[in-house]
Amino acid sequence: MRDEIIRRILISIPQLLLMSFVTYLFIDLAPGDVLAKYRFDPRISAETVKMVEHKFHFDKPVVVQYGYWLWRAVHLDLGYSFSREAPVANVIAERFWNTLFLSLVSILITWMVAIPLGIYAAVHQYSWADRIMSAVSYFGMSLPSFFLALLLMYLVYVSHGVPFVSGIPVGGMVSPNYDSLSWPAQIGDRAAHMIIPVTVLTVGALAGLQRISRGNMLEELRKQYVLTARAKGLPENKVVYKHALRNAINPLVTLFGLEFGSLLSGAALLEIICNWPGLGSLMLAAVRAQDTFLVMGDLLMGGVLLVLGNLLADLLLVMVDPRVRA
Repeated sequence: MRDEIIRRILISIPQLLLMSFVTYLFIDLAPGDVLAKYRFDPRISAETVKMVEHKFHFDKPVVVQYGYWLWRAVHLDLGYSFSREAPVANVIAERFWNTLFLSLVSILITWMVAIPLGIYAAVHQYSWADRIMSAVSYFGMSLPSFFLALLLMYLVYVSHGVPFVSGIPVGGMVSPNYDSLSWPAQIGDRAAHMIIPVTVLTVGALAGLQRISRGNMLEELRKQYVLTARAKGLPENKVVYKHALRNAINPLVTLFGLEFGSLLSGAALLEIICNWPGLGSLMLAAVRAQDTFLVMGDLLMGGVLLVLGNLLADLLLVMVDPRVRA
């Protein structure tokens, strides 16, 4: 297993290099200029702009620029964000925990709810519960996240006097008086501000994961070994949860690894609508401003997480499936 992990890491290195180079090339080919805000500022002289260009090697070919950026990245220097006027590492660190916590809570709720619902729907196929969950899943998968966010914000806004609803914040991450609150009140304030964005992120993901878990479970329940286990007189719970579920969970483990890789990608449109200061909205603003180093730092972090997510999925597969271990 150790050799396999080392092999995966060695394979991921050229993948990360290719991803970063293609991204850098596309940013360079896009119309615009990362130093546009300095060129059109009358307070900044042309000599100063040329000095900045020379310092960050923007006056050299794109391949040379990428080489300098890669050398700095190897030494854990992600560069300088010209749109935010701060080091890229500091800019990303400001938004890191906001997106990470939001994504973790959404993923935790999604997996705790979707897997049991998918198993129940598969075991009770064509029952009323299965039909209702299927209809809700199709509705959740087809509902755009930005529309759901706007709808929930509107319902909260017009629900004057309704208990537990009218007090839900419709935007932001904390209240204006957050610093003056006690620590239990601060926790409650953050939790209240997370209700709408977590609900929006969870609805679509839960619907899709519930359909996948239901389909995997149905496929396993129709196989010969399940019929054999039932014919031998094994209890139904043992057939479902000890035999069928262990095989049905394998594709979900791989899916979990991919979700781990997208933890910090954020939901840019949702974060903008809900005024949530996360990495998704930061990345969108960086692309619009053609902030090369900020875009590259964000994508590099996402690529590393994707590699780690695939490694995590492989390790979990070894734990849950003895055939992979063999």
